[in-house]
Amino acid sequence: MAEEAEDAQDFVEGNASSDPASAKTRNAFTELMRPKPKAPKTEGTDPTPRSALKKLVGWKGALLEPIEHPERFPSEVVRVTLNTVLLRDKFPKATVHLLLLPRSRDHYDLHPHEAFADPAFLAMIKEEAASAADLAAAELGRLLSPFSASSKARNDAMDAGEVSFAELPPGRDYRSEIRVGIHAHPSMAHLHVHIISRDMHSDKVKHRKHYNSFNTPFFIPVEDYPLLKDDERLRTSFQNANLGRDLVCWRCGRDFGKHFAQLKEHLEEEFEVWKAL
Repeated sequence: MAEEAEDAQDFVEGNASSDPASAKTRNAFTELMRPKPKAPKTEGTDPTPRSALKKLVGWKGALLEPIEHPERFPSEVVRVTLNTVLLRDKFPKATVHLLLLPRSRDHYDLHPHEAFADPAFLAMIKEEAASAADLAAAELGRLLSPFSASSKARNDAMDAGEVSFAELPPGRDYRSEIRVGIHAHPSMAHLHVHIISRDMHSDKVKHRKHYNSFNTPFFIPVEDYPLLKDDERLRTSFQNANLGRDLVCWRCGRDFGKHFAQLKEHLEEEFEVWKAL
């Protein structure tokens, strides 16, 4: 996909966009999401050094190195499990944007449609993606709750410290604002699942394909798998047409046609309303 090709050459990393005013307190999740110090370099310990690996796979394979060697990216990787690596997207298309990378060599170079045809693998991905989405929701809440009207009672109660955690008011449901899915035609060579907040508020959203790749059926929720054989989302012509569709606001449904600059201006307005809900 063209928009991934533009971004991929520098690899994926980076922080979710944030406002310093929202970082009032630190907690375990904040520390988990915080970029880590660079690890000291070691000489002669790896049979495939970074330079050779990059030459081997090129930009299309830029995700292979963090899959195989997540320890080389201490400031990008959020979490490593037996089955996956979770890391920040260097070119986030929303306030929070993470990538979930499977580590299985039998699956990670397959197209999602093919990989997800394995029931055991799909079940693992769904479980790990749900956990990653919970982390993303917690980070989104950390960033936005100071501005959220529906979070005010909970925040005030936490600041007062007069009730237990179980007695706190419910607050805003940030998990419902997190989407989990794949692109129908990913140009990166290795399987990756997007864990992304709904807002599309980012200066990295630079053109129509960037936007439509997340806001049309080109973005396929992982929960929809396995897809039926007659699902139109499997058709290349259908998906290519989705990237060229008119630009429609994800919140209000307003159609901006092909006018991307107008959509971007509108998204700024929508973001201010959305974060204050």
